[in-house]
Amino acid sequence: MPKSVIFENRHKSLAPAVVNNLNNMRILALILLLILSPIMLVTCMLVYLSKGNNIIFKQVRVGKDKQLFTIYKFRTMNNNEVTLLGKYIRKLGFDELPQLINIIRNEMNIVGPRPLTSNDIERLDWNNNQFIDRWSVKPGITGMAQLTSICDPNVSMKNDLFYVKNKCWKLDAKILFKSVLVPFLGKRTK
Repeated sequence: MPKSVIFENRHKSLAPAVVNNLNNMRILALILLLILSPIMLVTCMLVYLSKGNNIIFKQVRVGKDKQLFTIYKFRTMNNNEVTLLGKYIRKLGFDELPQLINIIRNEMNIVGPRPLTSNDIERLDWNNNQFIDRWSVKPGITGMAQLTSICDPNVSMKNDLFYVKNKCWKLDAKILFKSVLVPFLGKRTK
């Protein structure tokens, strides 16, 4: 068998394993944290100058298998209202960057259903066996529901369950690519 065929076949079989490997996801998050650290540092300084000491927002969320964990985000609100600076930080998605720490801690993935609070799950009535599959994967910084401008819990759950059922490295790559474009092109409406 020619070397080119062996080389090509070997890389085809490695792609899904590399993308889905837990340690590689954590290493990727660490690399992204290092690469994005200048953006994070500037964001920290801007939040500090506008809001004072509380740069990081921490909140308990529900993760894989309904395990609780603390999520990290840049603070974008003051007195339950999004600040002017927060509006831009959110639009660019910079508020989510501290969640790379959650990936390194093995609590989240880059792509997956968004982690919710226990109160949100109760409010949406998603705490029943009909939706149990949603919690069979780690939550993500981005996911299918974040790509749509339709703010409807039924659409979100439908997207989350579709993701869980069809999860693969190609779908993750497609969601990640579209997520990078959202700040520039906006969210899809259908």
